[in-house]
Amino acid sequence: MRQGTIRVLIADDQMMVREGFSVLLNAMPDIEVVGEAVNGREAVDRVRELTPDVVLMDIRMPELNGIEATREIVAADGAAKVLVLTTFDLDEYVYQALRAGASGFLLKDASARQLADGVRVVASGEALLAPSVTRRLITEFSKLSDSPRLMSSAHAAYGELTERETEVLVLIAQGLSNAEIAERLVVAESTIKTHVSRVLVKLGLRDRTQAAVFAYEARLVTPG
Repeated sequence: MRQGTIRVLIADDQMMVREGFSVLLNAMPDIEVVGEAVNGREAVDRVRELTPDVVLMDIRMPELNGIEATREIVAADGAAKVLVLTTFDLDEYVYQALRAGASGFLLKDASARQLADGVRVVASGEALLAPSVTRRLITEFSKLSDSPRLMSSAHAAYGELTERETEVLVLIAQGLSNAEIAERLVVAESTIKTHVSRVLVKLGLRDRTQAAVFAYEARLVTPG
């Protein structure tokens, strides 16, 4: 077992995908694949057993799909981050996985560098929020969410935010980094980090991806 490495679990029902990703990731000096799972139920069990830092999660799997598996993993283990694997970027199931607590998503045809970088990003506690694709995904499918009831609860929740925190939330949803938000608002980046932390705590959200989903569902941000 290599010390100081990012521990990854790969959950996919296709053996070639699991083996291919394992080879690519194990070639990285700072990443180690510690296990595999062939379905969502096994993924949940293996997370409990192996305590990985990141789970690469296919969405369409037998027994328990990736969305439900993500929901269980997020609820049971705050340390493991889920990175969803999908064939199509504009995919309603990806949107549902983001709502369930996934920290981001990658296409299955991602390059070795994109795969490794994605694992590093979510392992560091950030969200893999590619602005153009994720914004398009969220805006396309947010209208399919629980509509009036969900929007009502979302509006009530963001009423707890200050004016500046709401402004920061909107900019997160637009895909801006902390540095870009700081530049836009002409404040220190450390100040933005504090605002982001407060937004997540007040809204009970896991990371920036869920914050973006929330902002679109609350209609704080509209497609554009």
